[in-house]
Amino acid sequence: MWYFAWLLGLPLAAIFAALNAMWLEMKEDQEIIAGK
Repeated sequence: MWYFAWLLGLPLAAIFAALNAMWLEMKEDQEIIAGK
């Protein structure tokens, strides 16, 4: 049954990593736009 944890956990981790990267990019872009 451990493979169910992997099947659910790996895509969730990948999605979380992608969202985190997108959020950081957005934050950097906002700082550049604000002229900081």
